[in-house]
Amino acid sequence: MRTRMVVAAVVAMVAGGALAAIPASASSSEAQVKEYVVLYDADASGAEARAEIADLGGTVVDEIGAIGLAKVRTDNAGFESGVLDSAVLAGAAPNKIIGYAEPALREKVDDVEGMIEAGGASDVGAAAVDDEPLANLQWDMQMIHATGSESYAVDTGDPDVLVGIIDTGIDASHPDLASNFDNVLSRNFTVDDPLIDGACASDPDGLCTDPPNVDEAGHGTHVSGTVAAALNGIGIAGIAPDVSLVNLRAGQDSGFFFLFPTLQAYVYAANNGIDVVNMSYFTDPWWANCRDNPLDTPVQQQEQSTIIDASNLALNYAWNHGVTLIAAEGNEHTDLGNPTYDAISPDYPPNTAKVRNNITNDCLVIPTEGDHVISVSALGKSGRKSYYSNYGLEQTVVSAPGGDRLDPNGGLPVNAAGLRTLSTYPRSVAETGGLLTAGCVPTTPLVVVDTSGGGCAVYAYLQGTSMASPHAVGVAALIISANGTGSGASFGMSPSKVEKLLTKTATRTDAFFAAMGKDWRDFCPEPPTLFTYGLVDPNVPFDALCEGNHQFNGFYGNGVVNALAAANS
Repeated sequence: MRTRMVVAAVVAMVAGGALAAIPASASSSEAQVKEYVVLYDADASGAEARAEIADLGGTVVDEIGAIGLAKVRTDNAGFESGVLDSAVLAGAAPNKIIGYAEPALREKVDDVEGMIEAGGASDVGAAAVDDEPLANLQWDMQMIHATGSESYAVDTGDPDVLVGIIDTGIDASHPDLASNFDNVLSRNFTVDDPLIDGACASDPDGLCTDPPNVDEAGHGTHVSGTVAAALNGIGIAGIAPDVSLVNLRAGQDSGFFFLFPTLQAYVYAANNGIDVVNMSYFTDPWWANCRDNPLDTPVQQQEQSTIIDASNLALNYAWNHGVTLIAAEGNEHTDLGNPTYDAISPDYPPNTAKVRNNITNDCLVIPTEGDHVISVSALGKSGRKSYYSNYGLEQTVVSAPGGDRLDPNGGLPVNAAGLRTLSTYPRSVAETGGLLTAGCVPTTPLVVVDTSGGGCAVYAYLQGTSMASPHAVGVAALIISANGTGSGASFGMSPSKVEKLLTKTATRTDAFFAAMGKDWRDFCPEPPTLFTYGLVDPNVPFDALCEGNHQFNGFYGNGVVNALAAANS
């Protein structure tokens, strides 16, 4: 099992020059070298900022000139305080653990153990709707009308539409992804760190410097299949099965995300014609980034401000260059429009988290509350907001299936595998994790295989807003395919128009439930009263307030994404 301890990673790709040497003093055993992302003041030149960093004992090892920031290493324990007092530098934040690919990744081991004990079923009991062998297990695609008789009959996406997956990687060898993977444009902005990712020798490829076509965690591959698993007679089908997938790896094998690689991914997407990106993670070590929380020190306030400002600079740069930004809303079952406490942060160094019970709406979860980001909530098989999904009248733009293993009305026993969403998964990760034997035999209902093509195509059931977000990304890719005017790099559709059509084509809450013979007010009470879940822990209140109406509300946003309507847009 991989350790949770995280230290700063070294990013191999260098923007604008060779990797600078680290001063001899920085490697002294008497001083601890730390790594920071440093934001330049808007009125300062790059030369002035670099000179100031040097005066504070720092060394610039990488720089993103387009947005004015650098990755810096230093053994100066007072470096952040020096930045705080600087007129040339706007802020600094540790380049350590910057996010976790949604908690579903952490839950998978617990879920496997629970399923082995419970022996839950994985069959959803529906007839196959397409030629894909496992299409009958894709209740999520049926929910959003991405089936052979619906959206696939209208549009399966244009190969010139480029979808960037900012995640833990993509297994390009997967039989359902290989034909849509763009190896030329794909990049890996990370280097494995044995302290958080395990010994490099234990990795499937035995390397710390992974190529941009592997995924040693599984999360990014799962996300990718939802977007664009091919219509090839193998396994499943994605929402836009003919668009191109670009791996923009910014997450470690362990699921952690460092700040600088995420910024690199945003800027790279902007500079290389990526049309839409999926962001199923949040930027830590601060879950709620607050600029002036009195429970934080001035340095901690600066760190959180820097995370907000640096991320927004990069997100704005990407948006202005034609990148539609879509993110998972998060799995803390929190009203992001009315947060009250944060018991997660800071989660680095280990065991330093403190309870901040004075969190306000001024505090932001990044990237889901970043500039121009379309935030997606998760739904279970019955259509209810998933028990874990964050929500909020200000935050939720659209909703999409993400799974809910505790859904009592999903047509399966609670905790059954089929209450989650099924998508592509790396065979090597499944075997290493004990989920699959070397002979391609699943050891848990959470894993399904298809050997009909002569190989061993592996699929896994996961849940999370991580799984909801790529449904919206796939639908956005269909919108761009149907309405874009370009080809190749810069397909030619502004993110604002994509968002407008994404919300316009979404199925409104009342119509969504009416199609299932249900009353939407049973899932989003009107007038607003608490929607109670009541099956997590009877001793802990677990309810949520759904504000708004059938046209727009905090659980469903503008509605549930609709692939058929998008294909016809």
